[in-house]
Order: sequence, then structure tokens, then C-alpha cells
Amino acid sequence: MTPPETRQPVRPVVVLLAVLALGLNLRAALSAYPPLLETIRADLGVSAGFAGLVQAATILMMGAGSFAAPALARRTGREQAAALGVSAIALGTLTHGLPAAVPLLVGSLAIGLGIGVVGVAITGVVRDHLPDRAGAATGLYTVSMMGGATVASLTALPLQDLLGGWWWALAAWTVPAVLALVVWWPATRRLHDVTQAPPVRLPWRNRFARLAVLFQAMSSVQFYGWLTWLAPLYEAQGSSTARAAVVLSVWNVVQIPAALLVPLLAERRRAWAPWAAFCVVCAGVGVVGILVAPVLPIVGPWPWVVLASVAVGAGFPLGLAVVAWRTPDGATSASVSALTLGSAYVLAALAPPVMGVLIDLAGFRAALVVILAAVVVQGVAVVRLGPRRVTYEDS
Repeated sequence: MTPPETRQPVRPVVVLLAVLALGLNLRAALSAYPPLLETIRADLGVSAGFAGLVQAATILMMGAGSFAAPALARRTGREQAAALGVSAIALGTLTHGLPAAVPLLVGSLAIGLGIGVVGVAITGVVRDHLPDRAGAATGLYTVSMMGGATVASLTALPLQDLLGGWWWALAAWTVPAVLALVVWWPATRRLHDVTQAPPVRLPWRNRFARLAVLFQAMSSVQFYGWLTWLAPLYEAQGSSTARAAVVLSVWNVVQIPAALLVPLLAERRRAWAPWAAFCVVCAGVGVVGILVAPVLPIVGPWPWVVLASVAVGAGFPLGLAVVAWRTPDGATSASVSALTLGSAYVLAALAPPVMGVLIDLAGFRAALVVILAAVVVQGVAVVRLGPRRVTYEDS
């Protein structure tokens, strides 16, 4: 293999395109599942708690993959680590093609592990190879993820009808995962770390890192709670399966401009705190609105769905951007990102099954208290982290 010091530089636009190709696959498999959830429950005879556990298993393994990613990247390089991650995603989605409860759960584990590894690897690549436009690149990467999620949620039911079963609709996402690997490998095989900074341990005791974890974790709780149960919630309100899928699709679509525009606006003056507070306000109004009046006269559910979507759409890239802006180098950024994403996914993994159990016991209103609590805690993190401009080196 050609030694790193003799490799030719890779154009930033090529790096960005390769990152976007992987990003398309990082939420697609997760988003294809909720529109089919009630059908899967009826077909397999599983409870809402088990259905939530399937999504939770994916998210929990995303955390495990995030924690493992720095060590894997040190052994193989970030590019190879990302390639292994997307391979795991492809294998997991293929396993979903077996119409039984165990393969559904096992496939979700593989998908989550792959997503966690890819997410941290991409963060390091962006920090080192696109440092001048980290906010814009992070926004575009998030838009790519959300684009894949939107297509997955919109096509889940049509694919089920076209291919003859919900399992084929889930397994179909093996194809874009394989295509992403085909794009990623030749585009990035000549990349190498541009810094010689030594590896940084996960900064468990660093105050900035802990607050960043809190902000990202509560954003993730909201995202995965809504992703799993928003469509079933509106089915319970009397909407058809198709209309509930449209509600979820709108929720996904609105995240795209929010993920692109809010980080760009925040990057202009590194004004993180006001935009983070904006996300918290949108989240709070959205969840309270759905609690009090899930379907308004004339306008329907759309104001609440849009506000909840803006909150999570902008919240995720803001959580990544504040790490890139307030850490001193790529190695530290990768370490904080691994801790932030890993911890966020582990905590967020609790949301779908806890909400599922609450739904079984007391209905959807009780389950929405989980999201409301996450909004409150996220607000505390913004107050503690934002106005004081706490950085990694201050902590």
C-alpha cells in the first residue's frame, strides 16, 4: 500500500461528495421501519414494547459503534473504518429480508453498529479535510441523512405493495448501502490524517464535553421518539396508515432546510446559543401542541409537526458544530464527538421502548411526557453551555 506521505491530496469537493453518499444511508433503515410498524406488529404478533425495542436496539448499537470508532480508526484508518461501517449497514438491511422477529432484531443491531462507526469516522474526516467550512459541510451531511430518511419513509408502503411484503421493503435498503460503499472507497482511499496529534481519550470528566453530550442526547431522544411513534400516534388519532406515513414524511422533509440553514446562520458569527435556544422553543411548543390538541381545526397537525421537525432537524447539526468550533484540533474533536454521539445514542435508545411501554399502559399522551422531559433538559444544557461560550480548553 502507498505510504501516507506519498499520497496525492484529494480535492475537498470529492471528499464532500463521498461523505454525502454515506450520509444517505445513516437514517434510511431507521425511517423505513416506523411506517410499517403496525403492519409488522400484526404480522409477527409482537407488542408495542417489542416494536420499540427493535428501534432501541439499533440506537443502542449506534452508541456502541460510536464508542468503538476511534479505536477502530486508529487500527485501520478513518476511511476503512467508515467502509466497514457501511458494510455492516448493508448486512443488517439484508438480514431484515427474513420475515421473523429474531432477524428483525439482529439486523437492527448490525445497522446500528455500522451507523455509529460511520458517524464518528465522517466527523473526523470533515474536521481535518474540510476545516474552513465545517458548519456548512455538517449541514449538508445532515441534509443527506435526512434526504435518505425522507425517501425511506415515503417509499416504505409503496415498496411493501410492490415487492410483496414489509420485509422486502426493509431489505431494499441494502442496495443504496452497497452503492455508497462503491462510491466511498475509490473517492477516499488516498485520504490520510492531516495532523499528527496523538489520540485523545474519551473526555468523560471534561465539563464542555458533558454539556455537549447532554444537548445532543436530548436532541436524539426527541428525534428517535418522534421517528418511532409519530406515525402510530396519528393512526391512533384516527388517521389512515397512508396519511400517518405522510405526517412522518412531512416531519422528515421539514428537517432538511432546518438542518441546512440554521447551522449556516449560526456559523456566520459562531452564534451557537441563540439558535440552540430557538430549537428548544420549537421543540417545546411542538410537543405541548400535540399533547393538548394533536389535530387542530382546519390546519390539522401541521403546525406541531413542523415545529417538532425544525427542532430536531437543526438540533443535530448544531450539536456537531459546537464540538467542531470549540475543540482545539482534529484528534480532540474526534474524541469529543465519539463521546457525544455514543452517549447520546445510548440514552436515546431508551426512548422508543419506554414510550412503547407507556403506550401499552396508558396511551400516547403518557408517552409524550418522555419527549417533553427531554426538551426541558436540553434547555438546561443550552443555558449552561451557550451564553458563557464554554470551550473544551476551559473545562
